[in-house]
Amino acid sequence: MTAVTIRNLPEETHRALRVRAAINGRSTEAEIRAILEDAVRPEGRVRLGSLLAAIARRAGVTDEDVEALEQARGKSPAEPPKFE
Repeated sequence: MTAVTIRNLPEETHRALRVRAAINGRSTEAEIRAILEDAVRPEGRVRLGSLLAAIARRAGVTDEDVEALEQARGKSPAEPPKFE
């Protein structure tokens, strides 16, 4: 797991983080992780896989269609394009 160091954090901000962490029953470090997680990975975000599945359902793609595509596609890796 990655570590992050935050420099020049005002004492007032650090104090507020400690208070918020205590209110939520966590360490200051756990509170900062929760804040960052909420900021960059909000609960209501659209996930690519879910979006693609929803598009496929609306288009009427069935499991049988997916299986047919799996059977028809080549199993060897594609050749990369050549640019000259």
